[in-house]
Amino acid sequence: MARRDEFPALEKHPRIFAMLTIAIAVLLAHGGSLAVPFFFDDIEAVSNNPTIRSLARMGDVLSPPADGTGVTGRPIVNLTLAVDYAFGGLNPRGYHATNLLLHTMAAWLLLGVTRRTLLLPALRVRFGSAASGIALAVALVWSVHPIQTESVACVIQRTELLAGVFLLLVLYAFVRAVEEPRNRRWPVLAVAASALGMASKEIMVAAPVLVLLHDRAFAGGSFRAAWTARRALHLSLAATWLLLLAMLVAMGGTRGSAAGLGLGVPWWAYALKQCEAIPAYLGLAFWPHPLVLDYGTDVVTDPMSVLAPGLLLLALVLATLAALRWRPKLGFVAVFFFAILAPSSSVVPLVTQTMAEHRMYLPLAAVVVFWVLAAHRAVGGRATLCLAAALALGFAGVSAARTRVMQDELAIWADTIAKRPGNARAHASYALALSQRGRAAEARPVFQRALELDPASAATELNLGTVLFELRDFSSAATHFRRALALKPGFANAQANLGSALFELGDLAGALAAQEAALALEPRHLGARKNAGRVCFALGRHAEAARHYAEVVAQVPSDPEAHYNLGLALARSAELPRALAHFATALRLRPEPGAYVAYARFLAEAGEIAEARAALAAALKLRPDFPEARLELERLPAR
Repeated sequence: MARRDEFPALEKHPRIFAMLTIAIAVLLAHGGSLAVPFFFDDIEAVSNNPTIRSLARMGDVLSPPADGTGVTGRPIVNLTLAVDYAFGGLNPRGYHATNLLLHTMAAWLLLGVTRRTLLLPALRVRFGSAASGIALAVALVWSVHPIQTESVACVIQRTELLAGVFLLLVLYAFVRAVEEPRNRRWPVLAVAASALGMASKEIMVAAPVLVLLHDRAFAGGSFRAAWTARRALHLSLAATWLLLLAMLVAMGGTRGSAAGLGLGVPWWAYALKQCEAIPAYLGLAFWPHPLVLDYGTDVVTDPMSVLAPGLLLLALVLATLAALRWRPKLGFVAVFFFAILAPSSSVVPLVTQTMAEHRMYLPLAAVVVFWVLAAHRAVGGRATLCLAAALALGFAGVSAARTRVMQDELAIWADTIAKRPGNARAHASYALALSQRGRAAEARPVFQRALELDPASAATELNLGTVLFELRDFSSAATHFRRALALKPGFANAQANLGSALFELGDLAGALAAQEAALALEPRHLGARKNAGRVCFALGRHAEAARHYAEVVAQVPSDPEAHYNLGLALARSAELPRALAHFATALRLRPEPGAYVAYARFLAEAGEIAEARAALAAALKLRPDFPEARLELERLPAR
């Protein structure tokens, strides 16, 4: 008869059964993420990221924008996004499929690390017969936990997924190196994974330390023994810190405007915020409600306001240090939690998000290991696996429901506002989603509320001005564009939009000056270039208009409107042959009755009567009741 902590069926084919179970669970819990659009941080890091557009320009791919988005200083993350772009452009489904695959791989690696650690000599007697079941329970609960939904469903949180894969791969390769000391492949794989992880997210700084602690706790038995047996491997892993250091130095010691000292957030205020954040994360690990997409950017300046959670956190840190000294196996699991959180949840401010659930992606594994081992000790192996399966089923349902909310950008921002009513960015994001759906009148008061909460937001001033422009309140729109520029003088979009508002108000000179200012800031600003051409045309400066439209055509050769406008400007500049060529291109790209009529007029002016008749016939074919085409046809000279 099998002992109560054995898993006979699972032990027969442990890897296949466990890996299939985890893969199915991930699809049940997070498969709905395939229908989640790009939103929040995905917009800048993916949709507006020019460096992922071509794998042929590998230099650009491995030099992501230093603008503080999720790819800044993380070339491997940018590379994976470029691969997704190469296969599917900006279709979100491909990016989400990659995230699902990475999350599944991380769960498989957690399964392997846990199982093989339990089978090491230090733990084999106690846990060997139940190793596969315990490992499956850990990986299963971790993979479907609702706190993981943000990391899986938000494309740019791939940073967490990749760092998770690489850190767990380092640990897995290390354990295999302990098991097979003569096999050199495993140390090489561990070092390679560590280097790739360093180029994926800064939490990988913990990897060499965690490997040394794992060696001391589960393999060597002491630091001296671990160092003596595997000194070369530990030194090689530590050497990968140089790669991370080089990238940080190249960025001036910060991640753009997103993280680092000297960015306007005092280190101590950020640290106090983490006294609130880390206990909250732990609470969500046990009871994942309420989940919040965006906690905002606030910090804590009054130590008394976080006294209770701060004392709890201090107690946990002291307990971890004590366990590390006297109970190193337990201490390793506790250090795993704190070491991975430390880069984002200590004293170095992440000013764009002072608290975020995705930071618990890998640290959650430590909490789950504690829970599963405690359950195993209390009720035995079989009961623990049954409890884990039941818990995973419930978690999967909650995760699937949370993912469905994330499929609708309006729904997820409404949810965030309900849970964090003082979050200005949530209000601004909800309003932007409304405006993008053509609901400008509804967006207006929400943008105004966002500005009440954060009067210093140039982006919200710009977006409110854009909504007012759509509502044809051009004077108020211009006011908000000017406020955006006062807050951010180098804001090219605000200059361009101000120029558009001034054009509608009849101030053509001011409009042209604003567009030229935008182009001085961003010479390839397409909107400013188009609008500058429009203003020059209205001023009768057709040659200048033609130069602007020619630049638009050079940037976007497939834009029929750009070819049509260039044709008009060239025709007014007495360059009829070039004009006709661009009219013909515009009509080839997008046949429209009105464009055919304009084309026919210029053909007639050039004496090409037969071609003019053909163009008008094409217009009438598209729209038989088009009176303007019939009138032009009557005006043409007889054959």
